[in-house]
Amino acid sequence: MDGSSAGVLEAKVVILGRTGVGKTSIAIRYIQKTFSPNGTSTIGASFMTKKLIVDQCRVKLQLWDTAGQERFRAMASLYYRGAQAAILVYDITSSESFNDIHLWVEELKANTTKDLLIYIVGNKVDRASERVVSLASVKDYVQRALNPVCNYPVAVYEVSAKEDDGDIEDLFLQLAQTLVNQKYEQHWKQSCPSLLSEYEESITRSGCCSGS
Repeated sequence: MDGSSAGVLEAKVVILGRTGVGKTSIAIRYIQKTFSPNGTSTIGASFMTKKLIVDQCRVKLQLWDTAGQERFRAMASLYYRGAQAAILVYDITSSESFNDIHLWVEELKANTTKDLLIYIVGNKVDRASERVVSLASVKDYVQRALNPVCNYPVAVYEVSAKEDDGDIEDLFLQLAQTLVNQKYEQHWKQSCPSLLSEYEESITRSGCCSGS
């Protein structure tokens, strides 16, 4: 993660998912606060940035919106390599798009570290009457298959890029907040290793955890 001090954070966030689920629409809704019903499919990947301040930390999110077509899938590793967070998007009206999430998860697990933040996002809640993927089933999948193998809990969101009511803003704000918390935690550990060591030694000397 880039940034020369604890008050600066630059993070790469990759957005993955099947074509047509609304990855680009989510990114544009967040960055530009707009929605276009006639958006074209992404070729390769597109790149956007967002600057914000979280807990007095200047954050710059680099959003990599990847193509969902099968012919571009082999290129995806070029874009998610070195990412600090991944947003996996599915369409709540398409079980096939959610099945694709499993494939992306396996690929990320094989090619990234356990510190990668993963967000599972169901789009198109404005079409709730056509829902085929329940929120409960997604949360069950995350609890059963992802949280045991990830260093950080996997977040689950449902949003509508078309009729946004603030959920997309909340999604990225929570992501940025978690990244900042990670950075401060790492910065503190690196800055105060002697204090950690002294604390651990004092616990050992006190015998507070012994069986006597």
